[in-house]
Amino acid sequence: MNDETLFEPYSLGSLTLSNRIVMAPLTRNRARADFVPSEFAATYYSQRASAGLLIAEATQISQQGQGYQDTPGIYTQAQIEGWRTVTEAVHAKGGHIFLQLWHVGRVSHVDLQENGAAPVAPSAIRAATKVFVNNNFVDVSAPRALEISELAGIVNAFRQAAKNAIVAGFDGVEIHGANGYLLDQFLKDGANVRTDAYGGSVENRARLLLEVTAAVVDEIGAERTGIRISPVSPANDVSSTAPQAQFDYLVDQLDALGLVYLHVVEGSTGGPRDVAPFDFGSLRQRFKNTYIANNGYDLNLAISTLAEDKADLIAFGRPFIGNPDLVERLKADVALSAFNPATLYGGGAAGYIDYPRLTESAHPKY
Repeated sequence: MNDETLFEPYSLGSLTLSNRIVMAPLTRNRARADFVPSEFAATYYSQRASAGLLIAEATQISQQGQGYQDTPGIYTQAQIEGWRTVTEAVHAKGGHIFLQLWHVGRVSHVDLQENGAAPVAPSAIRAATKVFVNNNFVDVSAPRALEISELAGIVNAFRQAAKNAIVAGFDGVEIHGANGYLLDQFLKDGANVRTDAYGGSVENRARLLLEVTAAVVDEIGAERTGIRISPVSPANDVSSTAPQAQFDYLVDQLDALGLVYLHVVEGSTGGPRDVAPFDFGSLRQRFKNTYIANNGYDLNLAISTLAEDKADLIAFGRPFIGNPDLVERLKADVALSAFNPATLYGGGAAGYIDYPRLTESAHPKY
């Protein structure tokens, strides 16, 4: 590989991506009151369609799965229709887009749950984290432990959400198994102290994620199913006493399902890459299809990672917010624009679709 590999086409299943740059899912809290994507969402995503693959923001599979205000859903007809305007806009620009499917589990608040119910979790352990609700960041509510009889319903909600996403025109879905949300809570023994078939051993703690994944694959096909994991990220107060054993086992099982890609947060989500000892190369070797590397990548690290065959695609997150033409900026090797943190979560067009594109007056890289 050479320095241009990042910008060369790549085959992802049946899709031909225009380059190896992925836009990671980014929560922006701009959905309407009915959890339909904002009227600006089609513009926002189509502005960024030069990425080889867009992964749309985390989208709840049910009301129970919601953890922050103004995040979109994919469980009503209106939401499906709202997302269809986005996929059509992206496809019109020649782009490809997957939808990230989300259940937050205990990372929620009673004000977001039906009839003020407690959020659900593998175990009744409250997370030391906050959620965005009522226009403020507040402590999460105390959760209740899911009954084993409820888990099939969650599996089926993921299955239906995947089906709905394809109806809405998405090229595929990404199952959110990372960042301390429900499926990651089951994986990690700091949040899961169950003593039934979904807790205790490495195999049991992986059971729900694997059941969800198998159901989605059965519904829409492995070539349209990806998954995101974060083996050592402490995001949303999760921890694991043996992450290597847990995730080596998990990735072996995911590989057997033939998923089109494995999207891995390497280190602490949005933070240090060396937060804890972990051999990410082991996951790379165990997974035969596309490996997407994520977390703290810049141009040089992306180029070297591809050159060393440590990944197939590179995901960029927040740089896409202030740089809708991030691909072009990286290729030109110019300075990136910063985003406005005041408009990161919530609001309208400002700080969402009004960031300028690269012009001839762009400053040299600093």
